[in-house]
Amino acid sequence: MDKKLLDILVCPICKGTLVYRKDVPELICKFDRLAFPIRDGIPVMLEQDARELPADEEVAD
Repeated sequence: MDKKLLDILVCPICKGTLVYRKDVPELICKFDRLAFPIRDGIPVMLEQDARELPADEEVAD
């Protein structure tokens, strides 16, 4: 994922910062507890495509 793109992307709901998870790959909004998928290197920043994070799932910086 391009560092410049990560610097400008924000959560489409709360406009908060996102955490990039390489292992999954997805972008996480800690505040809304949503994970936005990255498909073929392209972030899908649509609320309906995001998955809700379970309460027990930890999100590291």
